[in-house]
Amino acid sequence: MRKPLALIIPALLVGVTACGQIGQPMAEVVSVTPVTEQRPVYAEVLTVTPVTLTQQQVRQACEDRVVERRRPERFGDKDGAAIGAVVGGLLGSQVGSGSGRQAATVAGAVGGALAGREIDRRHVGGQRYQDVETVCKDITETVDKPNGFQVTYRTPDGGSASRHMVVKPEGPKIEIGTEPAVVAYDVSWRYEDRSGTSRLAEQPAGNSVPLSSLLPQDPAATAPRDGRG
Repeated sequence: MRKPLALIIPALLVGVTACGQIGQPMAEVVSVTPVTEQRPVYAEVLTVTPVTLTQQQVRQACEDRVVERRRPERFGDKDGAAIGAVVGGLLGSQVGSGSGRQAATVAGAVGGALAGREIDRRHVGGQRYQDVETVCKDITETVDKPNGFQVTYRTPDGGSASRHMVVKPEGPKIEIGTEPAVVAYDVSWRYEDRSGTSRLAEQPAGNSVPLSSLLPQDPAATAPRDGRG
């Protein structure tokens, strides 16, 4: 009597699995701890807007102006007359004697005063002339200075957010932070009277794992043979 094919195939699979485990010790998985490290999180850039900062600054503005000046006076009318009187009186006192000397002194003083005043009137002192001078003043003005960029980006949940950045993004994405990422698994195991913890690249699929995947490999056992025996 023939058995149904549906019953034969499962039995064969069980037999193959059992044969695969023969000579392959399996260690019991006690615990599994994910190993993580911080990795950058990137977001898509939506818009980049330059930002300016309005400030007030003071600068100095200079210009040349034509101004009117007066040449310096040598004595002035009064000073010229006074000095002329003194000089004339001294000269007059050298002439004659007695009352004649006094008369000469007075005459010399009067004449010297008149002469000094006339000389002052005729010299160039006090004349007006034009000159050029540089005039400077402080000016306060408002200026706009570059102050980075306002960047709008797509958030991981599908929304949007923005942040201020000093440097303009160069690509279509920017780094917005970090997050933990699983890079391996620390597996605590037990086999008969032995136990330990091994780091595996993948998480065990069940409650047991091959002992060979938990123990360091012997280089002599895994080295290829050269055919000589």
